[in-house]
Amino acid sequence: METQSFLGTGWSFPPTFDHITGTVLMVSDEEDIQQSLQIILGTRPGERVMYPEFGCNLDIMLFEPLTTTLITEVRDIIETAITYYEPRIELIQVDIDTNNAFEGLVLIELDYLIRAYNSRYNLVYPYYLEEGADVNFPLFESPKQLVNNF
Repeated sequence: METQSFLGTGWSFPPTFDHITGTVLMVSDEEDIQQSLQIILGTRPGERVMYPEFGCNLDIMLFEPLTTTLITEVRDIIETAITYYEPRIELIQVDIDTNNAFEGLVLIELDYLIRAYNSRYNLVYPYYLEEGADVNFPLFESPKQLVNNF
């Protein structure tokens, strides 16, 4: 008989299946909370049909200059979403590291306390401002060369 987790148990994210039994791999406790936070930060409100208000709208950062006002607004959006959708933790601090913004990367660092254990944890969530930034496509001389290379 399996023991029940005090902090909860859920599907692994992304969902992974055991190739032998065909069952979904499960996560519990601190790992479940970390994956839950990643899901909250990576989901846009409206994305879940049955739960349209769930998520965190980090898309407001796309194509916007990274000003103090925008960073403050993003920090508030994150704090509000985590307060509503992850009651197992107390959010201590949200830091937004924009040192690599010119490379298209903003790091969101969450410091939080798991209420049941009174233990402090940290999660760093990478948010990419530009998708496919450093993709180089080879130049081909002729359509025949293009077909032969793929």
